[in-house]
Amino acid sequence: MAAEYLTKLKYKILARNLRLAVGEIDILAQDKKTIVIVEVKTVRGEGFGLAQELVRYKKQEKLKLLARALTQKYPNSTLRIDVIGVDLSDPIVPKFEHLINAVT
Repeated sequence: MAAEYLTKLKYKILARNLRLAVGEIDILAQDKKTIVIVEVKTVRGEGFGLAQELVRYKKQEKLKLLARALTQKYPNSTLRIDVIGVDLSDPIVPKFEHLINAVT
């Protein structure tokens, strides 16, 4: 679902569920010349708050570690970390919130 959303925004999907020695990347994409690590958080209803709020400190540190690992594979590219929140309160019409450069 999030990959299709990104494709509509003209992102190129490079990998899904990419496993590295230090962890897993939900979606690895390319936005023009920038390599983007995308963390996807899905919620159903309001009980847990906004999806992107579920990316806590420990997960942010893991995403930074994954970004450092990717610099070896993409040494001449800019990397950034985005978070996409998918709200499935209405599964027929999911709502997306895309936070660009959400983790720095």
